[in-house]
Amino acid sequence: MHDSDLDIHNIDPSLYNEDLAPLKPQDRNWGAFEIFNVWSNDIQSLFGYTLAASLFLSYGLNGWAVMAAIILAGVIVMFLVNLTGKPSVKYGIPFPVMVRASMGVRGANLPAMLRAIVGIFWYGVQTYFASTAVTLLITALFGGGDGTTFLGLSGVAWLSFVIVWVFQIAIFWQGIERIKHFLNWAGPLVYAVMLVLMGVVWWQAGSELIPAIGTIFSGDGERSGSAIAAFMAIVGTMVAYFAAVVINFGDFTRFVKTERQMKLGNLLGLPLNVAFFSFIALIITAGTLVLFGDALTNPSDIVERVDSLPLTIIAALTFFAATVGINLVANFIPPAYDLANLFPSRISFKMGGLITAVIAFFVGALWISVISQIGVPGFVNALGAVVAPFYGIIVVDYYLIKRQHLDMQDLFSSDPAGAYYYVNGWNTRALIAFGCAAVFSLSTVLVPALASLGGYGWLLGAGLGGLFYYGLMHRQRTPVTAVG
Repeated sequence: MHDSDLDIHNIDPSLYNEDLAPLKPQDRNWGAFEIFNVWSNDIQSLFGYTLAASLFLSYGLNGWAVMAAIILAGVIVMFLVNLTGKPSVKYGIPFPVMVRASMGVRGANLPAMLRAIVGIFWYGVQTYFASTAVTLLITALFGGGDGTTFLGLSGVAWLSFVIVWVFQIAIFWQGIERIKHFLNWAGPLVYAVMLVLMGVVWWQAGSELIPAIGTIFSGDGERSGSAIAAFMAIVGTMVAYFAAVVINFGDFTRFVKTERQMKLGNLLGLPLNVAFFSFIALIITAGTLVLFGDALTNPSDIVERVDSLPLTIIAALTFFAATVGINLVANFIPPAYDLANLFPSRISFKMGGLITAVIAFFVGALWISVISQIGVPGFVNALGAVVAPFYGIIVVDYYLIKRQHLDMQDLFSSDPAGAYYYVNGWNTRALIAFGCAAVFSLSTVLVPALASLGGYGWLLGAGLGGLFYYGLMHRQRTPVTAVG
């Protein structure tokens, strides 16, 4: 029997459906290129670009230091996802099944549902950002309407939002293979368009571009606290941006052929990709300062100001593709699995995705009028802090407690004698570890007295979750034998 084989006759139907079952090695066809494109679409989304560009302007820090902080965040995330991705490469299981080993076969629903809430939230936000590219396209071709708005969105913006929402459901409904193909052309295409946009801005800015870069790199902006604190806050914010994907990376690596392919994809897609993309963002931001007198951070605004219809059409379609691509992978697939894990016999992967889309519609619709008022970095940090402790719990459990061996049969069993049944299917020690760590990590975002720790919420939460879990569990450790 292979690691990914199950005795179907001895499983609990309330814990199993075909979408959650271990994926056999012969059914996996993702390689380094696919993993690279997961990350390239992630950072290249409109939200990702806006965040990266705003970091150059928000902290009053020397631009080269901001670049270094962003690259360091890429290295950290690469290390983190290599750890969470490995068990799913080995066993072919998605995140909500893998987390049963630490939280219990029923307790796994807690991290799965919290992760689903974060995913649904991001899904709505990214759907709005993708729709801005469509709005740009429609406005360029047909005009912007009469200017009346509802909840901060014009008629054209509402039409664009609905178009993107329906389009994403249509792609998702055709399965993981269609999503993979979509990503594989969207990622490289966005790079090509970004390079063209950088070239156009550079050509129009001319000899004034280099001095403008010097202005951004001078680090003369207002800053509270030390340069080191600002540097670390940028690192923490960028790590938090990737946080949701970091925790459930197994949802993607279950499709990867080998661990080596996963690691290569992470290397190319994170530190190297983030460095190159941030450099492009910096050049374009400096160029907008020269051309328009303002440092623009939203690519849609930049393309609109450049006033070239061919560039507008190409850029709008490309940013739409990139943002939709990462939205499907990072924010649609995980909640679909997580909701399927809640009631496997009733909710399929596709039904979970449909539920996700319906709820996310309202999140995206309220982004301008309500949610965006929170502020982007604070929003990223608060969402990331809630789920952060689960990262530490999962990693410590798999590598230190279970010693990289899971019993596949017991992951789908509610037998009280099963390895992951714990107390009525819940690991109470893991719950305590999560609760203590989550209170602290969330406090770094919400409590003014802890504001100096802002940006570190995710890293602190993950570290504390793992530390508390190990302290509570290491004396209870019992050897678990791998199947196979």
